[in-house]
Amino acid sequence: MDTRRQAGSTSAQNSSSTSQFETFLKMLTTQIKHQDPLNPMEGTEFAVQLATFSGVEQQVQTNQLLLQLLQGGGGGELGQLSSWIGREVRTSRPVWFDQQPLTLTIDGVADADSATLVTLDENGNEVLRENIGPGSGEIDWLGKRTNGALLPSGFYSFRIEATRNEEIISSRDIEAYSRVTGVEMTGNGPRLILSGGGSAMVGEISALRA
Repeated sequence: MDTRRQAGSTSAQNSSSTSQFETFLKMLTTQIKHQDPLNPMEGTEFAVQLATFSGVEQQVQTNQLLLQLLQGGGGGELGQLSSWIGREVRTSRPVWFDQQPLTLTIDGVADADSATLVTLDENGNEVLRENIGPGSGEIDWLGKRTNGALLPSGFYSFRIEATRNEEIISSRDIEAYSRVTGVEMTGNGPRLILSGGGSAMVGEISALRA
């Protein structure tokens, strides 16, 4: 493996994320500074801005840690990743469902007029289809069938099918959060052990939260 190319690509992504974070901070500061004193930003709107700010900051910090891990090489990686134990990571890998809600991240398609969430079991078989609308954001997936019964505990993965005029225009995997229970070193780098005995390589992680 050409680690130089991988590290360079990760460095560029990290630089881009940091730049986006700084741009967002400047925009928010300017917005507050120049707001109309007779029509100030509402508290709910400001709360949304702060939540977005926190999310961007967290992603930048995660990207920086991922860069350090990819460029490093040794037991120090495990030491850094040990702080992730007990926290949740976002991945498109199958995640464990124990009949408690899972958080899924939906990336909407601009031209879609509807979207369907497709749930697959650990064998890749479709077990559930749900109309969730074309928007973006995080949703709580309850794992309920149309009759209200919960799906059995197990590993599940998810796909979003976006449609326009009843034709599928996009079909792609989406990510879910799973809790980290351990870390181990493999020949391909550090691997996170997730709830239920699932796993994901560090490079398959896109976000980290408490």
